[in-house]
Amino acid sequence: METMVNGIEHSRERWRYLDYFLNKPGPTSDPEWLPGEQTINSLETSKVLVIGAGGLGCEILKNLALSGFKDIHVIDMDTIDVSNLNRQFLFREADVGKSKAECAAAFVEKRVKGVKITPFNGKIQDKDEDYYMQFKMIICGLDSIEARRWINATLVGMVDTENPESLKPLIDGGTEGFKGQSRVILPTMNSCIECQLDMHTPRAAVPLCTLATIPRQPAHCIEWAHIIAWEEHRKDDILDTDDPEHITWLYQKALARAQEFNIPGVTYSMTQGVVKNIIPAIASTNAIIAASCCNEAFKIATSCNPWLQNYMMYSGDDGVYTYTFETEQKEDCPVCGNLAKSLTVNPNMTLQEFIDSLGERAEAQLMKPTLRTEEKSLYSQFPASLREQTAPNLEKRLSELVENGEEIGISDPAFAIAFKYKLIFSS
Repeated sequence: METMVNGIEHSRERWRYLDYFLNKPGPTSDPEWLPGEQTINSLETSKVLVIGAGGLGCEILKNLALSGFKDIHVIDMDTIDVSNLNRQFLFREADVGKSKAECAAAFVEKRVKGVKITPFNGKIQDKDEDYYMQFKMIICGLDSIEARRWINATLVGMVDTENPESLKPLIDGGTEGFKGQSRVILPTMNSCIECQLDMHTPRAAVPLCTLATIPRQPAHCIEWAHIIAWEEHRKDDILDTDDPEHITWLYQKALARAQEFNIPGVTYSMTQGVVKNIIPAIASTNAIIAASCCNEAFKIATSCNPWLQNYMMYSGDDGVYTYTFETEQKEDCPVCGNLAKSLTVNPNMTLQEFIDSLGERAEAQLMKPTLRTEEKSLYSQFPASLREQTAPNLEKRLSELVENGEEIGISDPAFAIAFKYKLIFSS
């Protein structure tokens, strides 16, 4: 009996910190909110999906498990590389080559008793809406803008005004060196990732003449493989930057070109970083951003405090600085808005020049666009027969194809939706 009593006391002491956080009053807490068994139960029964099991994802999984979440799922299609081990602490040298999602899940389950983590080794695009509908919330620890845009559009499209359970909060975290951000998105209710797309400006392009003639850096060889070699050899294949086979192909092409010009330094991980525009991560930044994301998950699951409205920016290069603000939902957002987004264009530019500019525009960032008006198809990337049929339009000026102020639909194989834009001719 005495042993049982001691065991109960030890268990209470172990979880005392949770009671402390749930009961602690504060300037933003609700004085009428009373924590208790129901609140703890809501935390334990909240099914959470974590997308990404890299540097940020490892921290998020660990934090969620230690915060009291019991039912966690994780998606990642990548495998563990030796270069990951300096910051992705759930992995060991013996795990190199294995699935990140599966190794991360097994490690946390072993260390935190009572938690169930279900891994999926694959792409987020492999799952349908029914899969995402089962979760209380989704937390992203991604290194890809394209993947963020895909899950954002999917969650916005799932919202049914007659079914409140169809609204799935999206908590997004991201890091770039000493800087990072976290945000809480309530699909259709506040600004989404597409509303804020121009905050993620595409990187400056390397001149094609440099890539095609005399590369000087390892990144030039990788960009050559990415932009020129892929188009020459595999133009009918949609490049998937999360597909290991595609990255391996680019790496081998880039390595051969680097050897031709005696340029050392091309590696698989560098190829992946250049193609996906990954900025090297710092473990401490990952920890701070993951903590912010998990705090918001905890608040959403328990309602113990209001959650973030709706963007937190962190900068650690000149000290430790954070700033929170509310980003506005845009009526002309191509995903959650009701109006077509305006694009100012030169009416004398060719359709090919306009298509090329879509990848560089901060508000578009579409790499393989297919364009059409309400009446006709302007250019189609796929299938090959339709591409050949619409190819003559590429040399025509925009003023020959569309009217000033006309709306066009632009789709891209990387996304499940079509974007609406209104073309405004510059004077």
